[in-house]
Amino acid sequence: MKRILILVLILLLVTNVKAAMLLNGAGATFPYPLYARWFYDFEKISGIKVNYQPIGSGAGIQQIQAGTVDFGASDSPLPGKDQQASNLIMIPSVAGGIAIVYNIPGVGKGLKLSREVIADIFLGKIKTWDDPKITSLNPNMKIPKINITVVRRSDGSGTTDIFTHFLSLVSPEWKEKVGAGTSVNWITGIGGRGNMGVAGYIKNIVGTIGYLELTYAVQNNLPYAMVKNKAGNFVYPEIPNIEAALENFPVQKDFYVYPIDAKGKDSYPISGYTFLLIRKNQGNLEKAKALISLVNWIYKEGDKTAKDLYYVPLPQKVKSMALERLKELNYQGKPIH
Repeated sequence: MKRILILVLILLLVTNVKAAMLLNGAGATFPYPLYARWFYDFEKISGIKVNYQPIGSGAGIQQIQAGTVDFGASDSPLPGKDQQASNLIMIPSVAGGIAIVYNIPGVGKGLKLSREVIADIFLGKIKTWDDPKITSLNPNMKIPKINITVVRRSDGSGTTDIFTHFLSLVSPEWKEKVGAGTSVNWITGIGGRGNMGVAGYIKNIVGTIGYLELTYAVQNNLPYAMVKNKAGNFVYPEIPNIEAALENFPVQKDFYVYPIDAKGKDSYPISGYTFLLIRKNQGNLEKAKALISLVNWIYKEGDKTAKDLYYVPLPQKVKSMALERLKELNYQGKPIH
């Protein structure tokens, strides 16, 4: 009986140790639907709980730099010199497309928008949906005469960073007047917090247009546009077209890349990676091992879930490069691998 009690106590102790292992992360809302699924599945097989707060890429970068979380998450890539200055490594977790979504009565998925038209809408120069610049691209659609309301992010956002880098590339006027970044001085529109906030406004206000990670568009049943790419073709923000864009942007060791406005007939022009930011010098060995285990699990087991939720898994070469970068993590000056 005594031996049984001891075994029970040992089992309870082991269970409590597992339950006590907690990783805290914060940042991008772009990958949140996928992260929620990934982290739930990872906890089931590992016993390691991952608490993730989708507070925006800008806040995620700030929190990992301040050391208040175990990892940060950002769709906005951090330059290599900034990674080095903050003693961080940055590795991609998955890729995706930013959809141009809208709420136009009687108009479903597939509105065609050129790069110039998108820029002019967000510059406030095109003010109604029946503007000839829009209707000429969509001669077979009955587009009503209603005002356009731009919806954009109010918080520091990697999704905004990718989108405004695209606008800066395709519109010299946008580049001069607004520029690119996680936060910009918008010329027009109303601000929503996170991808969720933008989706809520667009879903509930007629005449709106905004930008969202594709999963949020699908989950909220919002129609999204075909965007004219560099080759002159109208393409959707869907997996094959995002994969085509990524193929045209080889990554470097620091993973600082914006795969936007890519060459190629099928490339979707507003594509991007989303990243994990991790401190090189780890203060807790068990948490460091848990982080490494999480990344390895994502790369080995996460692709199917990513595709199911309209994200694009990383190419194997990129995964291999990221795992090499992960070897830079150390505890008390010694490699963890």
